[in-house]
Amino acid sequence: MRYWFYLFLASCLEVCWIYSLKYLDVKRIRGIAWADFFSDATQLATLLPLLGYIAFGLGNIVLFSLAMKQIPAATAFAAWMAMALVGVKLVDTVVFKEAFSFTHLAYLALIVIGIIGLKKTI
Repeated sequence: MRYWFYLFLASCLEVCWIYSLKYLDVKRIRGIAWADFFSDATQLATLLPLLGYIAFGLGNIVLFSLAMKQIPAATAFAAWMAMALVGVKLVDTVVFKEAFSFTHLAYLALIVIGIIGLKKTI
């Protein structure tokens, strides 16, 4: 059960990683005046998505690799991606107020059923 918890946490970090990518702006990062970095708070705000990208990505991979020590690779990958997809849809709907319909709910339910089915076969 501990390994499934690692997989769940890895999926949560995958969702965070995806949204750090959404806000990552390489042009603004290249434009940072490093000499004045600590005197201007907006410089740090520009760098935060990159720091999140690195931290969430590394945490995601570490937890995913721990989960795969006990869960077969194909099952772990399918469950990890499915949970991340459900997480992204939830964040899009709740935080960013994107459209959500009962059709979306039905397909997300199928994904969750698939995750449960994969877990039961182990």
